[in-house]
Amino acid sequence: MDNLAYDPDLEGASAQQEVAALSALRPVPRISVQAFCETDGVAGPIERAGEDRRMARAHLKVHMGGVATAIEFYQSAPTPNLIILESRSEPKVLLETLRELSEVCDPTTKVVIIGHYNDVGLYRELIRSGISEYVVAPISMVDVVSVISSIFVDPDAEPIGRSIAFIGAKGGVGSSTIAHNVAWSMSTLFSSEVMVADLDLAFGTANINFDQDPAQGIAEAVFAPERVDEVYLDRLLAQCAERLSLLAAPSTLDRVYDFDSEAFTQLIDTAQRSAPLLVLDVPHVWSGWSKNTLMKADEIVITATPELANLRNTKNLIDMLAKLRPNDAAPKLILNQVGVPKRPEISASDFAEPLGVKPIAIIPFEPQLFGNASNNGRMLGEMDAKNPIVQTINEISHVLTGRSEIKARKKAGFGSLLGRLKLKK
Repeated sequence: MDNLAYDPDLEGASAQQEVAALSALRPVPRISVQAFCETDGVAGPIERAGEDRRMARAHLKVHMGGVATAIEFYQSAPTPNLIILESRSEPKVLLETLRELSEVCDPTTKVVIIGHYNDVGLYRELIRSGISEYVVAPISMVDVVSVISSIFVDPDAEPIGRSIAFIGAKGGVGSSTIAHNVAWSMSTLFSSEVMVADLDLAFGTANINFDQDPAQGIAEAVFAPERVDEVYLDRLLAQCAERLSLLAAPSTLDRVYDFDSEAFTQLIDTAQRSAPLLVLDVPHVWSGWSKNTLMKADEIVITATPELANLRNTKNLIDMLAKLRPNDAAPKLILNQVGVPKRPEISASDFAEPLGVKPIAIIPFEPQLFGNASNNGRMLGEMDAKNPIVQTINEISHVLTGRSEIKARKKAGFGSLLGRLKLKK
């Protein structure tokens, strides 16, 4: 063991495996969880699990102290939906103390034991006595979320669709246009049902870009969340293509669109049960509901142009999302409108360096292609399927659906080339 050297690549691979394992888990329902721990090595991962977005609806509290502390605690307090107990006791002693605990526990309360004995006989005896799961320490944060999910999430429930939230680092960077085109691309490339939700109720452009003018849309769902189910949602959808549907924004100023932080939760949950891919077009605002929407999304894509304000805003977004989503991969970055004539720009490499995130795509400034598509209510792929930008959009679709990874470009990106040209002047 002394000859083994630290390998950062192995640690990175382990972190990626944890992110992948978590991404496959469904959100835990609204439950109460209390943990009683004897060691910091167990208490730490449980506390971190409570911060994970998949546990956002659960209320988790960690107490120091094992089974004896739990017995004393529940003498005068109601038991939660789930109790997690760490015990370093020998199997025989553990079983005795659990019998005492059963006398103060509600019959519907689930119990998970984290023990320090890898004993098959103990495991079988615990399961026979009604314990939901026995886990041997040491444990990871992923282990905790997985165990809770396995107990409270119905394995026979319909699969939940993947949500991809697009947001611009600044207004006017083209985030909505890219979101709509990626959605169209995914629906055509993969023959998959895709739903677009335009969350910019005042100024949304999805209805224009898809040439739609529905009488109803996302506003009806947001202002009457108690009515939202799969049937009601289906009535609000506008069909944009064979496998692409839209929850259009009203794009009017007849009312003020002030929402609480959970305003879109019911809508998004229902939409994810209705389509395997949900594209969320999030406006460039920072509010309780936009923060909550980004925090809970399966994937986040930030679109930016190569300018200083965009760099600052992108850095702020990435840093905040790292705090809100500590167990998820960093947001994906797209650099858009690169190469505007006579505009000073930050090169792609200089833009990415302080972020620690490489762009998954660099899209050049092509006003004619984008302008013609917008004015005709068509997607880029409908206007010019062979255009290199359309191919880039298709590559983005592959990356976001996990069908391929980001390709390392051997040639310098357009932004890098511009940066070198400026240095030569």
